[in-house]
Amino acid sequence: MGIVTSVPDYKNAAITLSVIVPYFNEQDVLPELHARLTAVLDQLPDSSEIIYIDDGSTDDSLRLVNRFESLTSSIQSVALSRNFGKESAMSAGLEHSNGLAVIVIDADLQDPPELIPEMLAKWREGYDIVNMQRRERLGETWFKRQSAAAFYRLLNSMVKSEIPENVGDFRLLAREVVDHINALPERNRYMKGIFAWPGFKQATIQFQRDARFCGETKWNYFKLIGLAVDGITSFSIRPLRIATVLGSLIALSAFIYGMMIVAKTMLFGDPVTGYPSMMVVQLALGGIQLLCVGVMGEYIGRIFIETKQRPLYLIQSIEQKQPQQTFQSMEKRA
Repeated sequence: MGIVTSVPDYKNAAITLSVIVPYFNEQDVLPELHARLTAVLDQLPDSSEIIYIDDGSTDDSLRLVNRFESLTSSIQSVALSRNFGKESAMSAGLEHSNGLAVIVIDADLQDPPELIPEMLAKWREGYDIVNMQRRERLGETWFKRQSAAAFYRLLNSMVKSEIPENVGDFRLLAREVVDHINALPERNRYMKGIFAWPGFKQATIQFQRDARFCGETKWNYFKLIGLAVDGITSFSIRPLRIATVLGSLIALSAFIYGMMIVAKTMLFGDPVTGYPSMMVVQLALGGIQLLCVGVMGEYIGRIFIETKQRPLYLIQSIEQKQPQQTFQSMEKRA
């Protein structure tokens, strides 16, 4: 049965734009991000809010964010009780957002806040989702760029909904889309796929993605591989079908080969030889079996996690600050 959510009345909503910034140990870049972000939002003729989601930082990031102020935007600082992961942090931001349009942006300044007015312009044209596609991936190695391209090709060959290539978490979502995403009950979340899953009317804007402003990425290759596995197993059961087909083909090939050996021995009396080749075949079959068991284990593990029904995150504290200048006074001054 599909999930049905009621669409609230947005005519009396006070906030037009919500900007969600999940972060983890980004004390060096957060002041520059806030300065650039508020400089953009202060120029907009719309009411806005900034939602900072602290994903269990162990440095001074949260203390810095709690001191941030804005001329025209309200600021909400949500601190999670520990590091739950970026997917959970983004989910927390979506659930605490109030705007008619919601933008998710990384804290490392690889996603330029200066593109927000262009994203809003597309939203006003009637698009429900505005995807920000990276024209180039500056600051990344050749291997990472090629592996990312290969992953998107593999993922889109397995899932039913098209997940845009080179589109990260930086995008705009209309309120209706956010409400549908917030209503999803799943615990294992691959947000790039979840953002694409609802469908609706989408537009894509290409941009030059900068290298990190400072510091190092928190995503090593092991975490990226884990994220890739999450993406495939969250949106497709095709690996299970591939394992079934592979097992059937191997069993059929083994049966045919066995019949050929029996026939050859009975007709020509050849002794059964080839110990090295037999060991290679056995090791290959054992490896394939373990691989298939591992694939099934990934899905069974996800079922186990879903059945426990634990929350995506726990909140330690929430701090809110109103804008120094109210939106009503801005309208009067304009």
